[in-house]
Amino acid sequence: MRTRLIPLLVLSFLAASCSVFGPEDARVLRALTADESSVVEADNRFGLRLFGTLSAETPEANVFISPLSVSMALGMTLNGAAGETRAAMERTLALHGLTPEQINQAYHGLIDLLRGLDPDVLFYLANSIWYRQGVPVEPAFLETNRTYFDAEVAALDFANPASVDVINRWVDTRTRGTIEQIIDQISPDVVLYLINAIYFKGTWRYAFDPSDTHEAPFHNLDGSTSMVPMMRLDADLDVVHAGDVRAVELPYGDGHYAMTLVLPGDDLPLDSLVARLDATTWADWTSRLTKVPSVTVYLPRFKVEYREELSTVLSALGMGEAFDPSAADFSGIHASGGLYLSGVFHKTFVDVDEKGTEAAAVTAVEVRETSVGHDAVFRFDRPFLYLIRERHSGTILFVGKMVRM
Repeated sequence: MRTRLIPLLVLSFLAASCSVFGPEDARVLRALTADESSVVEADNRFGLRLFGTLSAETPEANVFISPLSVSMALGMTLNGAAGETRAAMERTLALHGLTPEQINQAYHGLIDLLRGLDPDVLFYLANSIWYRQGVPVEPAFLETNRTYFDAEVAALDFANPASVDVINRWVDTRTRGTIEQIIDQISPDVVLYLINAIYFKGTWRYAFDPSDTHEAPFHNLDGSTSMVPMMRLDADLDVVHAGDVRAVELPYGDGHYAMTLVLPGDDLPLDSLVARLDATTWADWTSRLTKVPSVTVYLPRFKVEYREELSTVLSALGMGEAFDPSAADFSGIHASGGLYLSGVFHKTFVDVDEKGTEAAAVTAVEVRETSVGHDAVFRFDRPFLYLIRERHSGTILFVGKMVRM
């Protein structure tokens, strides 16, 4: 894992299962279908479990992931899984109980909903499949992912080093230059990559005034102190006080997207808060968001790059069979079998400043052959959580923790 931090603020997108809108949201959006709601809830549940596990493994490191990106890349992969491998993946992704058709239709509807939702926010979502030239990939697998995930499909000569550049150029273009590379080389036994890319750029509905930004201390988890550019905002905002947790929500554009910043109480360690953050807790917090006048928010500017290979944590969450060459069943990709997942590479970027937030994520699945108090001041000068969400569907786009600057 590689994390780079510049004195800029990190922002994360979390989508809740409950929506809170102000009177400015005049457009009427279609309601989610029952299956779409189920898939959003599943993605949020899985994403928060994934975030909690990664956070527990690296308690003193900043973590920033996109649950939506990981879920969508694995959702495409699911169309090639069969038998117990598929069942294990469905359980891990919290999709059990839904048919393949329900899952695919729900992702298709969600992709359609998220694209172009807010004219004041740039949000791009793209999927692709790259397979080794000459490998007899099942046409039904490719067509299903084209139809429901709008996936671009291409055969490449993986023996040619230029194929690495082709894939990385696709990633670089789809993330608007924020993530330039997802793979370094292609091993001889790799037959397939399934890739999701997400890009977000939103301006704050209530911008921070740069003249109010001043150097201030940030108290790191390890007890040290860093001087950071601390932004200040005074606005009417949605806040929640839930026991020893306080949260404030900063909307983007017309309010469909928002960042939720969560501050634990003085006596509550951040990782204890992360450990109890699940879909139920998150839904409870967001359902209690209430508009409060004249809220003051102090937030550091930050920039973070994060990279993690997820096969170990995904195995621990229940889909180890998919990574086991002797047990994996991906006959839906290649009828003769002999395929397994050799890696799930996840890379994210976030940049938060006075104007807004730019964030991106890429997830590549590699397939191989076998061979608070009630005051209205929020000062984020110590470890905190941050999440970026789409408020109408409740989709969690990004979730992160900031423990050191």
